[in-house]
Amino acid sequence: MMEQTQTGHRATVTIPNSLGLHLRPASQLVKIASKYEKCDVFLTKDGQSINAKSIMGVIMLAAEQGSELILEANGEGSEEAIRELVALIESGFGET
Repeated sequence: MMEQTQTGHRATVTIPNSLGLHLRPASQLVKIASKYEKCDVFLTKDGQSINAKSIMGVIMLAAEQGSELILEANGEGSEEAIRELVALIESGFGET
């Protein structure tokens, strides 16, 4: 469920696919986040927050199946960015 923040939007999602957030889905996520040039996009897992436009950052989260992630976007297009990222994650990155 998406919620509005003072500077953008936020949603909490759970990684559904059995292999978790490995290289292929991580690159899909980074590709979508990077489309929103006027928007800062962050992923948080277990209190560790990273820039969702960084493939190394996303991989280093080591988000396995069942991991809960907080997506946060601030700036122009934040609502669309969160909607698109939530849809990607909930679809299991096309793997389920």
